[in-house]
Amino acid sequence: MRLEFHPLARSDISRIMDYYEDAGGPEIADEFYSELWSFLRKAVTSPEGYAIRERDIRRVNLDRFPFHFLYRIVGERVRILAVRHHRRRPSLGIHRR
Repeated sequence: MRLEFHPLARSDISRIMDYYEDAGGPEIADEFYSELWSFLRKAVTSPEGYAIRERDIRRVNLDRFPFHFLYRIVGERVRILAVRHHRRRPSLGIHRR
Protein backbone atom coordinates (compact mmCIF):
# COMPACT_ATOMS: atom_id res chain seq x y z
CA MET A 1 0.00 0.00 0.00
CA ARG A 2 1.00 3.57 -0.63
CA LEU A 3 0.19 6.57 1.57
CA GLU A 4 -1.56 9.55 -0.02
CA PHE A 5 -2.86 12.78 1.53
CA HIS A 6 -5.84 14.86 0.58
CA PRO A 7 -4.42 18.40 0.15
CA LEU A 8 -6.51 19.67 3.06
CA ALA A 9 -5.22 16.88 5.33
CA ARG A 10 -1.75 18.36 4.99
CA SER A 11 -3.23 21.71 6.10
CA ASP A 12 -4.86 19.97 9.07
CA ILE A 13 -1.48 18.61 10.17
CA SER A 14 0.24 21.95 9.69
CA ARG A 15 -2.41 23.74 11.76
CA ILE A 16 -2.10 21.20 14.61
CA MET A 17 1.70 21.43 14.55
CA ASP A 18 1.49 25.24 14.74
CA TYR A 19 -0.85 24.95 17.72
CA TYR A 20 1.45 22.58 19.62
CA GLU A 21 4.54 24.67 18.84
CA ASP A 22 2.78 27.76 20.22
CA ALA A 23 1.19 26.04 23.22
CA GLY A 24 3.90 23.63 24.30
CA GLY A 25 7.01 24.27 22.25
CA PRO A 26 8.74 22.39 19.47
CA GLU A 27 9.28 19.27 21.58
CA ILE A 28 5.57 18.61 22.07
CA ALA A 29 4.92 19.39 18.39
CA ASP A 30 7.59 16.83 17.44
CA GLU A 31 6.03 14.26 19.79
CA PHE A 32 2.63 14.77 18.15
CA TYR A 33 4.18 14.42 14.69
CA SER A 34 6.04 11.24 15.68
CA GLU A 35 2.92 9.65 17.10
CA LEU A 36 0.87 10.64 14.06
CA TRP A 37 3.42 9.07 11.71
CA SER A 38 3.57 5.93 13.81
CA PHE A 39 -0.18 5.44 13.35
CA LEU A 40 -0.05 6.42 9.67
CA ARG A 41 2.50 3.64 9.11
CA LYS A 42 0.21 1.19 10.93
CA ALA A 43 -2.69 2.20 8.70
CA VAL A 44 -0.57 1.60 5.59
CA THR A 45 0.72 -1.74 6.88
CA SER A 46 -2.71 -2.98 7.94
CA PRO A 47 -5.31 -0.77 6.20
CA GLU A 48 -8.26 -3.03 6.90
CA GLY A 49 -7.29 -3.34 10.56
CA TYR A 50 -9.39 -0.32 11.53
CA ALA A 51 -13.17 -0.32 11.57
CA ILE A 52 -15.27 1.53 9.04
CA ARG A 53 -16.99 4.44 10.77
CA GLU A 54 -19.08 5.95 7.99
CA ARG A 55 -19.53 4.72 4.42
CA ASP A 56 -15.99 3.60 3.52
CA ILE A 57 -14.16 5.93 5.92
CA ARG A 58 -12.00 4.48 8.68
CA ARG A 59 -10.82 6.25 11.83
CA VAL A 60 -7.55 5.90 13.75
CA ASN A 61 -7.23 7.47 17.21
CA LEU A 62 -3.87 8.64 18.48
CA ASP A 63 -2.95 7.41 21.96
CA ARG A 64 -1.46 10.42 23.65
CA PHE A 65 -3.08 13.31 21.81
CA PRO A 66 -6.83 14.05 21.44
CA PHE A 67 -6.70 13.71 17.66
CA HIS A 68 -7.52 11.09 15.08
CA PHE A 69 -7.31 10.75 11.32
CA LEU A 70 -9.80 9.55 8.75
CA TYR A 71 -8.82 7.53 5.70
CA ARG A 72 -10.20 5.55 2.81
CA ILE A 73 -8.69 2.61 0.98
CA VAL A 74 -8.54 3.54 -2.70
CA GLY A 75 -7.12 0.71 -4.77
CA GLU A 76 -3.58 0.24 -3.52
CA ARG A 77 -3.53 3.54 -1.62
CA VAL A 78 -4.42 4.65 1.88
CA ARG A 79 -5.79 8.15 1.34
CA ILE A 80 -5.71 10.35 4.45
CA LEU A 81 -8.75 12.61 4.34
CA ALA A 82 -8.47 14.60 7.57
CA VAL A 83 -6.63 14.88 10.85
CA ARG A 84 -8.96 16.31 13.46
CA HIS A 85 -9.60 16.79 17.16
CA HIS A 86 -11.88 14.23 18.85
CA ARG A 87 -14.41 16.83 19.97
CA ARG A 88 -14.25 19.62 17.41
CA ARG A 89 -15.89 19.85 14.01
CA PRO A 90 -17.17 16.26 13.76
CA SER A 91 -18.03 16.66 10.08
CA LEU A 92 -14.52 17.76 9.08
CA GLY A 93 -13.23 15.52 6.32
CA ILE A 94 -16.33 13.37 5.91
CA HIS A 95 -17.02 14.77 2.43
CA ARG A 96 -13.41 14.82 1.22
CA ARG A 97 -12.54 12.32 -1.44
